[in-house]
Amino acid sequence: MIRIQSIRNLLVVLAYVMVLFIPSPMHAKTTDVIKLTLGKSLVIDTDFKVSRVSLASDTLVSIVVLSPRQIYLTGNELGSTTLTLWSNGNVADVFDVTVTPNMTHLKRMIHEVMPNEKNIKVLTSGESVTLAGHVSNTSNLSSVLALAEAAAPDKVVNLLTVDGIQQVMLEVRVAEMSRSVTKRLGVNFAAIGSNFSIYSIINNLTKFNAEDSVFELTDNITFDGAYRTGSTTIFGMIDALKANGLVRMLAEPNLTCVSGESAEFLVGGEVPIPMPGPLGNVAIDYKPFGIGLKFTATVMSSGLINLQVNPEVSELDYSKSVSVSGYEIPTISTRRANTVVELGDGQSFVIAGLISDSLKENSNKFPGLGEVPVLGMLFSSKDFTSNKTELVVLVTAHLAKPVDMASQTLPTDGFKEPSDSEFYLFGLMEGMGGSDTTKVAGASSGAAEPGTVVRPESGFDGEFGHAWPQ
Repeated sequence: MIRIQSIRNLLVVLAYVMVLFIPSPMHAKTTDVIKLTLGKSLVIDTDFKVSRVSLASDTLVSIVVLSPRQIYLTGNELGSTTLTLWSNGNVADVFDVTVTPNMTHLKRMIHEVMPNEKNIKVLTSGESVTLAGHVSNTSNLSSVLALAEAAAPDKVVNLLTVDGIQQVMLEVRVAEMSRSVTKRLGVNFAAIGSNFSIYSIINNLTKFNAEDSVFELTDNITFDGAYRTGSTTIFGMIDALKANGLVRMLAEPNLTCVSGESAEFLVGGEVPIPMPGPLGNVAIDYKPFGIGLKFTATVMSSGLINLQVNPEVSELDYSKSVSVSGYEIPTISTRRANTVVELGDGQSFVIAGLISDSLKENSNKFPGLGEVPVLGMLFSSKDFTSNKTELVVLVTAHLAKPVDMASQTLPTDGFKEPSDSEFYLFGLMEGMGGSDTTKVAGASSGAAEPGTVVRPESGFDGEFGHAWPQ
């Protein structure tokens, strides 16, 4: 019995010796996180004596052991690495060291530049900078993003939202009046006999066809006559014209877009233009024309609206057409403006204006004979052209809000298809109006309330138009 007790005591002593002198196996440690700011330093105090240290990457973080219980870390580059500490030959602690951008300077800059923006949060996530919260307008949003990009290039996550109304509706009015006056007076004549011929072709009012030995009248000739006696024929061609022209053009494009974005539209078409190609081939190129509008609107912090606006009105002009590869191609008459302005909600700005007054007079005379009184009219041709144009481009900006479609009116409201009795007995106009027509208050004075549709009381007669809701 005594022998068994001795053996038991011996085993206990051996186990105690093994605990004291045989190293215990390595065990996993809970990983802690150390956040370092780029270019900043941090001192780590340990509750054990450090016998050995190891960094997975010595380029991201530099380390200096100040004492067995103090370690000095400095962040050199953005990124993350692992720091391992040993004590008495065992792993004592493991840290994930993350080097983040210096956000103190960014926060201070945002506060100094935009002191009224109190709802901006600057967060760090690894190498990235995260912006959260909301700003008052898109102008401040652009400024915050610019500051963040300077602090962390290409590593900015934008989660900011913009408060307030950020839809801008633009109304553009292009109004033009053009007046033209044309006066022409010219005489051509020809005398043809059996053995002689005399021609007067001043200012090319007529053309002589040598193959058929006949005169061809041009579009300028307004009067011609002939006198024959025996074998002699005398022809007389007169170009006499007085023309007055008046052109009125009014275009009102309207478009809405989000602040900071661009919007454009075109109401018109495309005209095919033949383009000569290689080997005698003809390609077709299409040129747009019509009423177009393109603009970029930004709501500023002061409540002003910054506009980069490009209105354009163009139309086909067949009076100045050219011939290309056997095709008659019209020219495109264009009114275009491109500018940047700032204006408040509901304010208007004249961004373009034109007053043009041109005068042209030509006189073609036969030398000597054209100076003879009275008779000289037969040897001269004169034309006089005067053009006056007035053009105004007016821009109005509105901060737009969504509206209830059920309470809005449309240009097609009030239309009723005429019945057979209305069409054949009372006419189409009565059927167009019907009983659904309405009379706008104040229409008798020529002005309708904003946001209303002006409909005719009887078909096509009366005022018309549609205004956008305010």
